[in-house]
Amino acid sequence: MNTYPDSIKNAIAALCHLPGLGPKSAERLVFYLIKNGNGMADDLIKHLTAIKRDIQVCNICGNIATTNPCTLCTDPKRDQSTLCIVAEPQDIIIIEKTGDFRGRYHVLGGLLNPVDQITPEKLRIQQLVDRVKNNNPAFKEIIIATNPDLEGETTALYIKRQLQELSVVVTRLATGLPMGATIEYADEVTLSSAFKGRQRMN
Repeated sequence: MNTYPDSIKNAIAALCHLPGLGPKSAERLVFYLIKNGNGMADDLIKHLTAIKRDIQVCNICGNIATTNPCTLCTDPKRDQSTLCIVAEPQDIIIIEKTGDFRGRYHVLGGLLNPVDQITPEKLRIQQLVDRVKNNNPAFKEIIIATNPDLEGETTALYIKRQLQELSVVVTRLATGLPMGATIEYADEVTLSSAFKGRQRMN
């Protein structure tokens, strides 16, 4: 029985590791690259190689950047009294576009999800607690900017409990983000409203 060459099978298998790509979608992508010649594949290889070479994870906030620490952590003009907690680096880009937040960030690297076996130990929650404890000057407000869905709410409540012994105000984005919405797809006006309407977590 005929089968694909190993190079094609390996490429399909590798693409299947990407979120949202099943075997059929991966197969279509591989054959699209083959059909459109080597130029597109070469460009893809070049850009992925550049990402691997140039991109680092900031050891302070967990953001992706070309420097470590990142420019957001080293910028002296940013407000050092407020810390915004987000799930992924992409959320920082969206929040920065609003212009309503000029403090520091902390990237968790995901959200709590027992079904997918994402436990607190797999996220940067302990690093967050240590950072809040040891930061000088001390943070006055922690803004939890996780998505208003089940995973986001679970993560927010867990973080609130971890920080409750520390003398810091913990707030949560509220107005403007309906239940089930995601920050990634929120427009700037909606997200701006959410920041202005954030509420203290009890």
